[in-house]
Amino acid sequence: MTKTRAALAARLSMGLLLLAASVAAQPAPATPVAPRIVAVRAGRLIDPATGSIATDQIILVKGNRFEAIGRGLAIPSGAEVIDLSGLTVLPGLVDTHNHLAITYKEFPERNNYYITVVTESTPLRAIQAASNGIQMLAAGFTIIRDMGNNGNYADTALRQAIEEGWIPGPQIINAGIIIGSAGGQFWPTPEMGARHVVYPEYLDADTPDEIVKAVRQNMLYGAKVIKICADCKPWGYSVEDIKLVVSEAGKAGLKVEAHAQTVDGARRAIEGGVWSIAHDLGLDEANNKLMAKRGTFRAGTETPLSLTGHQTEAGFKRDVASLRNAWENKVNITYSTDADYYVPGKTRGEVAIEFIETWKAAGIPTRDILKAMTTTGYRCAQTETTRGPIKSGLAADLIAVPGNPLESIDALRDVQFVMKDGVVFKQKGVMTPGAFFHGGPVNGLVR
Repeated sequence: MTKTRAALAARLSMGLLLLAASVAAQPAPATPVAPRIVAVRAGRLIDPATGSIATDQIILVKGNRFEAIGRGLAIPSGAEVIDLSGLTVLPGLVDTHNHLAITYKEFPERNNYYITVVTESTPLRAIQAASNGIQMLAAGFTIIRDMGNNGNYADTALRQAIEEGWIPGPQIINAGIIIGSAGGQFWPTPEMGARHVVYPEYLDADTPDEIVKAVRQNMLYGAKVIKICADCKPWGYSVEDIKLVVSEAGKAGLKVEAHAQTVDGARRAIEGGVWSIAHDLGLDEANNKLMAKRGTFRAGTETPLSLTGHQTEAGFKRDVASLRNAWENKVNITYSTDADYYVPGKTRGEVAIEFIETWKAAGIPTRDILKAMTTTGYRCAQTETTRGPIKSGLAADLIAVPGNPLESIDALRDVQFVMKDGVVFKQKGVMTPGAFFHGGPVNGLVR
């Protein structure tokens, strides 16, 4: 054996000895702690899928999951009992199109988000996202599809922080950076484009290779859904381009949402096989019928007139008619807000819940509004088998209100109780988030 090989062997032996000593010095594994048991007394329990109400229910929660639900269930000895017998209990709400890491304002940018993204850093926007997520959870939204415009992956950071246990917040299904033709929704000057002034709001992808690379980049950096601009430029994406996006995303089990602002762009997106369409500008009756036939989800983001400065009379009339037509054609309609702005006097959650005004104006039955805000939203977010419904084995998320949302959807404006993952976040109308904050990733590292 040469001297070099002898030296390497000696180092290897020493390393193995040190490793063995380190392992031997490790403390014995801690005795597993028994999962916490919680029994919730529900005076009225709504099943939005059927529009039915069960009375005097016991909901047993073991750890972070529902254990059993029923009338007259025995409450285990030592269980923590939460009395909601005077309230209506229902599953958490879903906003299928929001942007938590952007908040444009009247001052100083005069509600022009083009200015917001240039002047606010991603770290600042990530902190805003954490705050906005908490505000959404307080309003009863336990699942959010966060659809881009989040700077340099602040949405991934938010999802990781919530899932790892650093902060409270909804379950986040995030899109990463929006993929589109050069410039995305912006029209940068040559000088701005050369210096990437509008990056990272959009990933420029004009050729098949660029499209594949953009999809893979988002998946690499933690996106759980892919969003494209189907027609943010006059040339837009062809049906074949969109099929390529859908195929590439599908390799990782991800679905695709398309921002569509023209009738032709929306049609191409539907024919290209996207999972959902954002906004209703291109959703005429023909496209609504095509969506119903293909099962495409509709995230129409219908802004109410009551959010002064963010809607016009003509725009509201158009949105109401489009939403009504989609409902009449049995489209998979979801509750979606695009609520990415500050309204003085309102939390982000209160801004989001205000969108029920458009649904009421469209004459959508209350039962169907609630179904859009829950059951259909779970399917769009692809959580229906893991989180959303109040069913044994699923994540223990629920909310409670004094009124009955099946009689008046406005009952959802007064969420008094929120449980997320089996932990109480809000009780008697007051946020109690202390149990959600941790000094480390108690749930392990998340990608």
